[in-house]
Amino acid sequence: MGMQAGGGGGLQSEINVTPMVDIMLVLLIIFMVVTPFLQQGVTVAIPRAMKNPDEDQNINKESAIIVSIPKDGEYWLAKKKLNLDDLKSQVEKSLANKKEEDKIVYIKSGVEVSYGEVVKVINAVREKGVDKIGLVADKLKKGASAPAPAPAT
Repeated sequence: MGMQAGGGGGLQSEINVTPMVDIMLVLLIIFMVVTPFLQQGVTVAIPRAMKNPDEDQNINKESAIIVSIPKDGEYWLAKKKLNLDDLKSQVEKSLANKKEEDKIVYIKSGVEVSYGEVVKVINAVREKGVDKIGLVADKLKKGASAPAPAPAT
């Protein structure tokens, strides 16, 4: 296990894993530091779905248009806070140079955002000619039960 003393110049039959462990620890630290910077847009606590929806891989692209609504009356496009009128014009600019099949706007709203706010954003985006709108929901973890439906008021 340890080092062998003596002047024998023969081959070492034990594997020295110390350099590999050092490299792995450095890579782990790098990934832990870099990962929070990879998230796009604003962090929003989004509602959980009753069952896992089909995942759209286009939302992970750098060119995806994601509108975030963390609170009522607060709108973000990527990492820019905008009012509703500015949001409309920025969405229109973002869609100007995209192909027809790539014209998708994803809407991510917070758990406590009222339904009316989400509808306002959907209507604003539709005014700009967008037919494809994706609503972002959180995935259920394996073994987790679906959330209880909200009581009707």
